[in-house]
Amino acid sequence: QVQLVESGGGLVQAGGSLRLSCAASGRTFSSSAMGWFRQAPGKEREFVAAISWSGSSTYYADSVKGRFTISRDNGKTTVYLQMNSLKPEDTAVYYCAKSVSALPTSRVSGYDYWGQGTQVTVSS
Repeated sequence: QVQLVESGGGLVQAGGSLRLSCAASGRTFSSSAMGWFRQAPGKEREFVAAISWSGSSTYYADSVKGRFTISRDNGKTTVYLQMNSLKPEDTAVYYCAKSVSALPTSRVSGYDYWGQGTQVTVSS
């Protein structure tokens, strides 16, 4: 069993930064890719970023490339999402998720455990 707990969300002005954290419990964290997704009101959940089990490979949605950075610390069983140059359209609930494999994927179906989400609101 894996539990994922996100933190770090909040309200920020456009152009600002936030760092999300996702603390994981469970023995499979260090052998699994991890991902971040987001869901805005009335919209489907969408892929944001993913990272391989070792951290050597990362994958980003075009909408966040160059602004967001995903990283992980396997010793602390934590994955991070550094978000810079935030825009109002980044407003959403952000979820971290554990992949069923060691390699990053953008498919929702590629993840078997999800956190409860953390709200990010970017004001204009």
